[in-house]
Amino acid sequence: MSAQPRPVRHGLHAFLLAAAVLFASPLAIAQATGEAGYRAPVAELQAIADAPRPPQLWLAPRRDLAAMVQTPDLPGIDVVAQPELKLAGLRFHPRVHAPSNFSLGADLWLLDVATGTERRIAGLPQPLGLAGLAWSPDQRWLAFNRLDRASGANELWLVDTASTRARRLASGLNTIGAGYAWLPDSRGLLVHLRSDRARPLPPADAVPTGPAIQHTEAGAGVRSVRTYQDLLRNESDAQTLEHYLLSQLARIDLGGKVTPLGAPALYLASSPSPDGRYVLATQAQRPFSYLVPVTRFPRVVEVLDARTGASVHTVARLPLVEGLPTGNDAVPTGARHVHWRADAPATLAWVEARDGGDPARAAEVRDTVFMHAAPFDAPPTRLADLSLRLAGLTWARGDLATLDEFWWKTRQVRTWRVFPDEPGRAPQLMFERSYEDRYADPGRLATVTDAAGRRRLQTSADGGSLFLLGDGASPEGDRPFVDRYELATGKRERLFHSQPPYYEEPRALLDDTGTRLLITRESPQEPTNYYVRDAAAAQPLRALTAFPHPTPQLRDISKEQIRYLRADGVELTGTLYLPAGYDASRDGPLPVLMWAYPQEFKSAQAASQVTDSPYRFNRVSYWGPLPFLARGFAVLDDPSMPIVGEGDAEPNDTYVEQLVASAKAAVDELARRGVGDPERVAVGGHSYGAFMTANLLAHSGLFKAGIARSGAYNRSLTPFGFQAEERNYWQAQQTYLAMSPFNHADRIKAPLLLIHGEQDNNSGTFPMQSERMFAAIKGLGGTARLVMLPNESHRYRARESILHMLAESDDWLQKYVRQARPEAAAGGR
Repeated sequence: MSAQPRPVRHGLHAFLLAAAVLFASPLAIAQATGEAGYRAPVAELQAIADAPRPPQLWLAPRRDLAAMVQTPDLPGIDVVAQPELKLAGLRFHPRVHAPSNFSLGADLWLLDVATGTERRIAGLPQPLGLAGLAWSPDQRWLAFNRLDRASGANELWLVDTASTRARRLASGLNTIGAGYAWLPDSRGLLVHLRSDRARPLPPADAVPTGPAIQHTEAGAGVRSVRTYQDLLRNESDAQTLEHYLLSQLARIDLGGKVTPLGAPALYLASSPSPDGRYVLATQAQRPFSYLVPVTRFPRVVEVLDARTGASVHTVARLPLVEGLPTGNDAVPTGARHVHWRADAPATLAWVEARDGGDPARAAEVRDTVFMHAAPFDAPPTRLADLSLRLAGLTWARGDLATLDEFWWKTRQVRTWRVFPDEPGRAPQLMFERSYEDRYADPGRLATVTDAAGRRRLQTSADGGSLFLLGDGASPEGDRPFVDRYELATGKRERLFHSQPPYYEEPRALLDDTGTRLLITRESPQEPTNYYVRDAAAAQPLRALTAFPHPTPQLRDISKEQIRYLRADGVELTGTLYLPAGYDASRDGPLPVLMWAYPQEFKSAQAASQVTDSPYRFNRVSYWGPLPFLARGFAVLDDPSMPIVGEGDAEPNDTYVEQLVASAKAAVDELARRGVGDPERVAVGGHSYGAFMTANLLAHSGLFKAGIARSGAYNRSLTPFGFQAEERNYWQAQQTYLAMSPFNHADRIKAPLLLIHGEQDNNSGTFPMQSERMFAAIKGLGGTARLVMLPNESHRYRARESILHMLAESDDWLQKYVRQARPEAAAGGR
């Protein structure tokens, strides 16, 4: 039987326990282990971490050519530990004036889609250090920026696709706030350069000129404030941000001539209009905030003349946003999602909330979409009024665009056809569903790059049909598809459907019939590779790549998509992996590692739907649980952990009960199959999966041990919501307390391994969360180990960190799970 939940602690006792843990000195709550340095795991685990990674493919606008970028090996800790500034929600390398990127492309070549021929590029710099790339609209050129941390270089390079030669075009880029983009005529690029007018950096040892002050007054109402990392702390931080974020907007032609546009500013974004006459630019302005990142600072959105940089129209002046109304459907007031309409020369589009951005306010119209055409001397026109929130706009032509709207509270999503050149014409509903309902997902509308480099809806040759690419979720697993959608009737015709024993995923349509496709193909034993599938060809399938199996030593592991029932009737799924050569009747039940991530649902029916596919490649990554197949464990990957709240019920009000019930159903199913030893099961997860892990150890006796990476354990430290929880701490205090494993640390009897990056910047998962959880378990006499990885964020990057993570996890599983004896169980099941 599962351990019964105990009442949440209240009053003086709870306060004293928390105070004892939170305010104990480090020497009082942690002993020196005597261990030093990074560790390497056993050879079979290290081989998985060092397995080669396949190149990435970047399709050109005409879809007959692709750029291939070699993904590098894991960077060393010497790279990850290089200087990095963390200001206003940004992380960037101060020497190269670029966002922190520790994994730069190591090689670049071209791939002819028609023939599969690879074309090498002459003149590439060494090391390559590729941080990003962009095709010119006419496909003649491929631009990429190169970072060299040693020299501080952030350079713009060009590849001539006809001659396959590379040359440097410019240096001194500043890509911290905004990147670079091709001009629509393919004769140059819009870039941001470092400015020689940047204010001097404040001295590191400057004497403070005063305190950092924040102020609020009653009357503004309840405002939800997320728990952000990397915020400004004082005026010195603010001046440092201004120094690095300031950039000079400029045009660079193909000969390298630089034309500055206007004065330097704190640019956050810039985009040329489709006709090339204007630039839409967003600048951050003072006053800055110590509470939110730079994206919530005051901003000016304006249209600039693309020849001079002079301001020709101010779109919006947006105020500082330090909080929103309660609820996941809350949005700021004022213009949002300002962008160029892709199918018009120079027409802006944006959306504004009509309900004050407050989902609790009754309103028939939530959002209104506006358009405004150059020269911006007439009033904006209204394209559509929405009863939900805008999720996206995709343009095609004057009588065709699609608009997506959604509402988080009800999980409702709709897709409409709108008529941009007929703003008074009523929209036509195309699709409506709950976005939790994967079986009813119509797919995503295919897009294609036009002559100006803009993404537009891909239509059939006669313009009367669109194309849909979908996952094809079904009770048999995902089977991706391509459909043709007839605009006049709404009729759908299936053009392609992935068939067993392969998993084929359409990546792009190579013609306007939808029958010639760029796909990836894989099977459990065959790694993912690119193919052209042409229904009209004599040989309909033609390979473009031949990436080898990255972990051939694990080629013969077995995989099965299993289904089983929770006690309340909710149907669950998971992917069961077993070591190569394992035979249940001969070898008996194995120790088990379960790795999961809970999800919230508004219907049991949606929660019961099958996810994933049994035909996908058995990709054994160092990041998930599959490496431990090499150590003789059975692995249940991504078992369903649905938290359901139908109707007006809130899912999290019964979080613990549903979580334990799902876990028990999984353990019982593995025991029933004879492959898993119910007395030797570990549970683990990352982020919200780590939160799940600690809760399962606190509220059940199902598991011998747990591995929790980069999690949050005390929900009072995320008081304005987390995951899908919309209510704040003061609205749902009992739920926050009951869900927090920190409040039940005295009940965690199974050993818990806590791993966390010292510089985690994910909202809510501050490193302090793991430190305080470890301190609580230690102070209460439990078994735990805390591993804080230097210079690591929410997802670990350095090879040394990855190897150490594997070594620690392996030790934990071997000691507390594989070698566990029945009498050492943490509690009854």
